[in-house]
Amino acid sequence: MVTMRDTSPPHASAMVLESPGRLILRELPLPDIGDEDALLRVEACGLCGTDHEQYSGALPAGFAFIPGHESVGIIDRIGERASERWGVVEGDRVAVEVFQSCRRCDQCTKGEYRRCQHHGLRDMYGFIPVEQSPCLWGGFATYQYLAPDSMVLPVPSALDAVNATLFNPLGAGIRWGRTLPETASGDVVAVLGAGVRGLCTLVGAREAGAGFVMVTGSGSNDGPRLEMASRFGADLVVDVARADPVAELLRATGRLADVVVDVTAKAPAAFAQAIALARPAGTVVVAGTRGTAETPTFNPDHIVFKELRLLGALGVDSLAYASALELLASTRYPFDSLPHEVVSLAGLEELLVAMSGDGARKPPLHGVLVP
Repeated sequence: MVTMRDTSPPHASAMVLESPGRLILRELPLPDIGDEDALLRVEACGLCGTDHEQYSGALPAGFAFIPGHESVGIIDRIGERASERWGVVEGDRVAVEVFQSCRRCDQCTKGEYRRCQHHGLRDMYGFIPVEQSPCLWGGFATYQYLAPDSMVLPVPSALDAVNATLFNPLGAGIRWGRTLPETASGDVVAVLGAGVRGLCTLVGAREAGAGFVMVTGSGSNDGPRLEMASRFGADLVVDVARADPVAELLRATGRLADVVVDVTAKAPAAFAQAIALARPAGTVVVAGTRGTAETPTFNPDHIVFKELRLLGALGVDSLAYASALELLASTRYPFDSLPHEVVSLAGLEELLVAMSGDGARKPPLHGVLVP
């Protein structure tokens, strides 16, 4: 066993979601670190729809926990075996994968570690009971515990911590817009949703060589986001509250989309739009959840008549995350110009309310906690 220096404070400050709408600041002891695990000093943690759905109760847990699953930080302490396994040392900046992997079961050896037989959804970072030792299981804290089956990715030196939190949505965009649908050079791609994951899916499609990409949004809140999509290389942006996206795509390209990626959340009508936008024998990736069983104007027969390939997308994988970090460091896309709203622990609750759309102000494009 290596002897590790201990310059950390004795406690971590953490925001604990005790129940929906009840986010409490608590001081929790830092754990002892052995050969197999590590302690991360959290520099920044990105926020996404899951976080505000946990806060509002739309995604209830039934237990108190520390949210936050898009963590970037500095390895503060690490065991010798963990250092060898992850390829990092104390002082390295890393991004933390939300899922854990035993690296031994059938799913993990196939690369499908999101369905790890020992971990999977049951112990994702940012959704583990705070009473489970050693407590610090989420990124909404000054320190986060990294268990032996963690997966971490070195962050390129060119990236600061706030921009590096985009590894998560950009990794999703690469998987959803490029890898999963097998987007080919010259394809026409339609991305439904103009939030940060929609922008990142646009980038994923561009990296696959898509010949034409349309991005849709809805209403005044999405106006600036659609403008940003144009800056990121969208050939066509459509406000579906004002225009029919099918008609606009046909007008611009003369045909329907080879690939449609629906990243919208709580937008029941978007699924029917995705089916309508896809060409016969096209591919539809569904990566956003509706929050309801209602699907207005959706006719399942269209899937049959068009012989569509319909793919659900849950999470990302380490290959996509690594590609995302490399792409962020390359500066090929204007990610530096994305408007981040950065808050401390004290401002976190207000940001979550804004992101849910329930507050008095518009939700930001990208929210980041710097604890």
